Amino acid sequence: MTDAPLKLLNSLTRQLEEFQPVHPGEARVYSCGPTVYNYQHIGNMRAYVFADTLGRVLQWKGYKLTHVINITDVGHLTSDADEGEDKMEKMAAREGKSAWDIAKFYQQDFERDLARLNVQPKQHPRATEYVEAMIAWGERIAPEHCYELESGLYFDVSTVADYGRLARAVTEDGEGRIESVEGKRNAADFAIWRKTPPGETRQMEWDSPWGKGAPGWHLECSVMGEALLGFPFDIHTGGIDHREIHHPNEIAQNQAYCCTNGLDDARNSGAKIWMHNNFLVERSGKMSKSSGEFLRLQLLVDKGFHPLAYRMMCLQAHYRSELEFSWEGLEAALVRLKRMVMGVERLKAKYRERNTSDWIPEVLKGEWTLWKYVSLKFDDLTSVRNLLVIDQSMCNDLNTPIAVSEIELILGPGSEYQSASDRLNSIAAIDDVLGLDLLNLTRADLRIRPNTAQITETEIEAALAERKEARAAKDFARSDALRDELAAKGVEVMDGDPLGWEWKLD
Repeated sequence: MTDAPLKLLNSLTRQLEEFQPVHPGEARVYSCGPTVYNYQHIGNMRAYVFADTLGRVLQWKGYKLTHVINITDVGHLTSDADEGEDKMEKMAAREGKSAWDIAKFYQQDFERDLARLNVQPKQHPRATEYVEAMIAWGERIAPEHCYELESGLYFDVSTVADYGRLARAVTEDGEGRIESVEGKRNAADFAIWRKTPPGETRQMEWDSPWGKGAPGWHLECSVMGEALLGFPFDIHTGGIDHREIHHPNEIAQNQAYCCTNGLDDARNSGAKIWMHNNFLVERSGKMSKSSGEFLRLQLLVDKGFHPLAYRMMCLQAHYRSELEFSWEGLEAALVRLKRMVMGVERLKAKYRERNTSDWIPEVLKGEWTLWKYVSLKFDDLTSVRNLLVIDQSMCNDLNTPIAVSEIELILGPGSEYQSASDRLNSIAAIDDVLGLDLLNLTRADLRIRPNTAQITETEIEAALAERKEARAAKDFARSDALRDELAAKGVEVMDGDPLGWEWKLD
């Protein structure tokens, strides 16, 4: 009986590759983080659910994980193509605050969202902490790979082999979104250092050999990746939008810093494996920043949804598949999560029927690998099979939909011959990988309760208790009246709930 090899889709080679760590027993991962000039859209947050799942799988396979998510607190420009206004400066002017205060506020909000989504703690280095290192990088690569214009220092992409291979953009048309700057040698050339325009003063600017200014956006990830993980490190992740410009430019910088050799050897890119999650799509167009109802995690919470319903929504789709957002889809994910939580509660109750104390997991979250789980003394081999199915599915390029379904099989009627302890330990093991917090959530946590509700939970529970008494006394007129009163206040009572009446607030 052996565990499955971990195979991941490498965006650089477009092939499924077996994970072979650079450093034995370790896994070093870099994930492109947010520019902290505004709240994060839930589409941005999908990238961190994906990256967190990857990290959990690496730990499951026994690797010591080092995972970095950088914080871009130096404002790059308003598109990924190094053009337009500086994002940090623009928001600072709009809110009447310093760029530093803007960065601190939105970084804290981002980290709060990560915690709500049960993303395990990562390193969050800030770009402003590495500006001197970025300048040193620029000085090292400039003689052979860069040239200076009035607006800044630019990287000449023709000086490295295989530029654009990651995006498969090998023509000038393929890199058409790069800014048009007079004097650039190639359309795809990009800024290493952006000079402050004459007559202007920016809040975030530094002295450099090329004049006062700020580093180009792409430079920070190269510098922090090398400083914190060393070249080459194991895996670099990001959204699929980074695959077109940001990551090809990052790779070019890495080649210039280390060597100019081609990308047939992925290590020359700075990382052995590059992975990208697909987009979250909201087709109505009603949830954009410009529409006024920004689709961020707090909006989901305000409308009564637990944040882990969104994590479930992400895990139901493969990370490389486009994921469509709708409120109906989110509610379906919430219902699925709730059924799992109710199933776990039933198992805990069943365990208590045969034991004098509550069930205590034999596993410690984040510290157990597959074979430590298998070494537990399960009552039958079905539990071992459960874990091997999870191992096989997650090792097949993080096939989370299969893993989610496996939990439902463990909770379903077909596995009732397994002991409650076995089933609970199996679920604990799987949830170590999925991060749904199934052992701690309660179904009360998952009730839909928008912040605009005009009735408290205490009032709802009191009305439901009175209604139960009325029904027990066959006073159906009073029971119906109480139900109508709750409905008038936006409370939907679901009498068919097998574990007792459930409710939700519209």
